[in-house]
Amino acid sequence: MKSDINYRHLYYFWVVANEGGITRAAERLGLAVQTVSSQLSLLEQSLGKTLFAQQGRRLVLTEAGRLALGYADQIFLLGEQMQEALNEFDSGRTRLTVGISDSLPKLTAYRMLEAATHMERPVRLVCYEDQFEALLAELALHKLDVVLTDREVRPGATLKVFSHQLFDSAMVVVGAPALAQQYGGADDAFPQNLNGAPFLLPARNNALRGKLDEWFVQHHVRPDVVGEFEDNALLNTFGRRGLGLFFAPAALADDVAEQFGAVQVGSVPSVREQFYMISSDRKIMHPAVEAILAASRKNTPAA
Repeated sequence: MKSDINYRHLYYFWVVANEGGITRAAERLGLAVQTVSSQLSLLEQSLGKTLFAQQGRRLVLTEAGRLALGYADQIFLLGEQMQEALNEFDSGRTRLTVGISDSLPKLTAYRMLEAATHMERPVRLVCYEDQFEALLAELALHKLDVVLTDREVRPGATLKVFSHQLFDSAMVVVGAPALAQQYGGADDAFPQNLNGAPFLLPARNNALRGKLDEWFVQHHVRPDVVGEFEDNALLNTFGRRGLGLFFAPAALADDVAEQFGAVQVGSVPSVREQFYMISSDRKIMHPAVEAILAASRKNTPAA
């Protein structure tokens, strides 16, 4: 179906909405105020809707304007990404922009992205770390290609995003060698030998924390919680210094031992942590995203 929308006029509308007024938009566009104003009027005529209303000296979006802005955001942000993709194509690399939840272990993030680093066409990773909700908002605006996290998007969410479980893993209790030796012992003594042991745990807003608290209660273990962390990397740093025992995915136990010098104290098979890649509803699937999903289906590391 042929569209009657003049996309140059739509772009002017988008700039006005984002700049908060015609004067500032005209300065950004390098055009006369009258030119921008007349183009907006033509756009409203072609759409048959009023997009802005005068409120004192300010222009505010109408309901129709807010609806149109949502679509314009996607159109022009995708346009910017297309230009970036074409520039990356000339460089011989494919750009993958990843949001990493601040609660996600960095070793896990590497494991999840590893398949993208072995593609025939080299990938340039651009990684940002933030809170889960903030990253989802960026993903919905197509500012990110994917989000890596330890939780899935709840069914019924208003955002059009999809959760792909890449792998899950049982947990193990680990610690610096001296601490692990102090609280280790025979397998039949675990986990009661953890009573009173210093522990470093994820913050209570972390998806894993509730499962760990429940496990402690079920096994009548009362840990001495000496630290709670939103940032998993910081938790691991304190753990490496011997301030407390901590939990790690069993699937990454060898990596944790190598990077943090952590020794396993015991296995917790009943507590499992899931790891997800969240993607948007784009029609065109990023080739690196396809590679990550294919690798996950082929060889899921579980323990």
